Amino acid sequence: MTALPKPSLAAIWRASELGTAEGHTLGSGHADLDAQLPGGGWPQGSLTEILQAQPGLHEWRLLLPALRQAVKTGPLVLIGCPHLPHLPALECLGIPAAAVLMIEAPKPAERLWAAEQVLRCREVAVLMAWLPQARPEQLRRLQLASQTGSTHHRPPLVFAFRPLAAQHESSPAPLRLSLRGRARQGLELQLLKRRGPALDTPLTVPAPLPMMAVLRRAMPSSSAPIEVPDHAVDRPRSALRHRTASVRPALA
Repeated sequence: MTALPKPSLAAIWRASELGTAEGHTLGSGHADLDAQLPGGGWPQGSLTEILQAQPGLHEWRLLLPALRQAVKTGPLVLIGCPHLPHLPALECLGIPAAAVLMIEAPKPAERLWAAEQVLRCREVAVLMAWLPQARPEQLRRLQLASQTGSTHHRPPLVFAFRPLAAQHESSPAPLRLSLRGRARQGLELQLLKRRGPALDTPLTVPAPLPMMAVLRRAMPSSSAPIEVPDHAVDRPRSALRHRTASVRPALA
């Protein structure tokens, strides 16, 4: 009779301790946040759920440092984005316009279908999907699709944005947090779910409003940088169309 190998103590996770990441991670660009995330950064090849009261308000400020790094290896795909990205502002902030692809999918089922198809693409570096009406079983499918993508050489970052009211619903996302602004220079995060002990105290990370350095260079006579509002990287849909694709899946 063959004896079974004994499990390594290093592989045992205690709920009182911050767990290690099951796969690759990418630093968030916020040291205080990385210290509270398993593996020290955003998980790659796994679903991260971000909840906030109003879509399109603070997520860019939180994710910009990581997005700048991620788009060096592949495109950033947006599904259901509440505002059309302002490409010159993104260029100024280190995200090339050529790396941004927006998929227009107005119906909830179309957004989920499109997200699953995107995660089958080996080249994708980041998926940002706004899914206000997604049910737990639908998010589970997205989590499974994210894990399938983790077999790629460079697993993608996968973010699902949902309303703050969804915090009382169950979620298969291994990492879940709520987000809201705190004054002009910071964001307040509440880690709702992670592989580790509960964090009862909200976490404040410095995330200043983006500065349009490119505009400052265009006006050398001005000594003060120009601040742009929270929606600096967004603009109304009617104002710009660039690298967009419409999705019309065959749904049963």
